[in-house]
Amino acid sequence: MRGRLIDLLRHGEVEGGNRLRGSCDDPLSARGWSQLRAATAGLDEPRLVVSSPSLRCAAFARELAARRGLELVLEPALAERHFGDWEGCSASELPEDERWRLWDDPLGFTPPGGEPMPDFLARTRTAWRALLDGGGPDALVVTHGGVIRAILAEVLEMPPRAMILLEVVHAGRSRVRVPPSPGRPSLVTHRGP
Repeated sequence: MRGRLIDLLRHGEVEGGNRLRGSCDDPLSARGWSQLRAATAGLDEPRLVVSSPSLRCAAFARELAARRGLELVLEPALAERHFGDWEGCSASELPEDERWRLWDDPLGFTPPGGEPMPDFLARTRTAWRALLDGGGPDALVVTHGGVIRAILAEVLEMPPRAMILLEVVHAGRSRVRVPPSPGRPSLVTHRGP
């Protein structure tokens, strides 16, 4: 049996360049809009669009849902990890002695005032499982790189430390097949725009 298909789509490029945005609500750049439109142009018709409420995800999700006449659900649990005092900083602006701890020890290191990785993983896992357990139609999930890494780590049963090794580019799309019970979800494709 085919099962359900869930496409995970990372938002496109954002105004202001590469930064730790987390809960910063920066809009997509013109290029980001183009990237997302191209990434979804040949996409099989989902019947449901689920999106992070962040502007860089939700603005495109709203446009797509309206254009195709699809149901749209904004899911707060699919928001990016909050980086605390590092919100809005580029990598070069981070304290040099702590810069790489965020990636080298994702479970043990939390940026000052940020969301601990175990909390972020629990939040995204809960949202993912609710989407799976809810049954429902094929869906497109418009979200963030960190959220997609966390979901794919769950699907692939990867340790959290390894999820940083999953490259998730702007407007990249990962497709997960969800077979009927008792089958387990599997990664079908993972690619850039």
